Amino acid sequence: MSALDEPLRFDARSLLAAGVPAKVTLVGAGPGDPELLTIKAANALRAAQVVLHDSLVGDGVLDVVPPTAHRIYVGKRAGCHAMSQRAIIELMLQLARSGRPVLRLKGGDPYVFGRGGEEAQALAAAGVPFEVIPGISAAQGAAASAGMPLTHRDHARALVFATGHLQGVGDARTVDLDWPMLARPRQTVVIYMGLGALPVICAQLMQHGMPGDTPAATVERATCADERTIAGTLETLPALARVQGVRSPALIVIGEVVRLRDTLAMTNTATGAAVVNAAGA
Repeated sequence: MSALDEPLRFDARSLLAAGVPAKVTLVGAGPGDPELLTIKAANALRAAQVVLHDSLVGDGVLDVVPPTAHRIYVGKRAGCHAMSQRAIIELMLQLARSGRPVLRLKGGDPYVFGRGGEEAQALAAAGVPFEVIPGISAAQGAAASAGMPLTHRDHARALVFATGHLQGVGDARTVDLDWPMLARPRQTVVIYMGLGALPVICAQLMQHGMPGDTPAATVERATCADERTIAGTLETLPALARVQGVRSPALIVIGEVVRLRDTLAMTNTATGAAVVNAAGA
C-alpha cells in the first residue's frame, strides 16, 4: 500500500464525524538539536496524530512524537525523493479531508527554503485550515554553534540567504543567482543546498568582484553532535571541502564574519564541534 493510499484506512469513520477538513500544522523542527525546538513546536509534536516528516529533521526530534502517532516519511535529498512535492501536498489534503489533523514537520523553518510557502498556498486554495509554527533556521543554528554571527556592525550590515541548486545538464550545469548582488561587500551570504555547486558558486562570486581571500566556510550538520566546520577562503574552500569529504546537509557561509569563529567558536561552551582551517582563512 502506498503512502497516498494510507488515509483510506481511517477516513470512513472520521469523515462522518468531521464534516469539514481537519487542521494541518506546518512545524519547524529547527536546525537539528532537539533542544532547539520551540515550546510551541514541542507541544504540537506531543499532541500529534499523523506526522509527515522530512529527512532533515534532527535525531531526537521525532522522539517527542507519541508512539501512537502515525508517521509517514516524505523526505527529499538530491537524487533520492521518497515522494514528490505534488504527492506530499496531495497526501496532506487527503488526510485533512478525512478528518485527521496533520503535523507537517520540516527541518529548520518551514518558510526558509522548506517549501512551506507552496504547501500553505495549496492548503489555502483547498480551504483546509492550517497553522505555521516557525523554527530556528539552519543558518541561525550554524551561526550560533559555529561561532559566526550572521550580522555584525564591524563586518556585515546585510544578510542574504540563497539556494544553490545546480541547474542544467552535464558540463552546462550552473546556478541561477544574482551574482552582482551576492558579491557586494560588507554582507554575509548564506547559501543553502549549494554543496554540489560549491566550485561554481565560488568562481562566480570571484568573477563578479568578490576577492578570492574573502573568508568562507561550510558548516556540516549544524547543531548536531557531529557538526563540522570547514573554514577557508572563497578561493580555497572548494578544494578543502572536497579533500575533507564534506557531505550534505551543509550550509555555505561567506563573508568577514567567518573570521570571528577563531574567537567565538573556541569559547562557546555549547559546542565541541570540529573545525578545519585552510591557509589564509
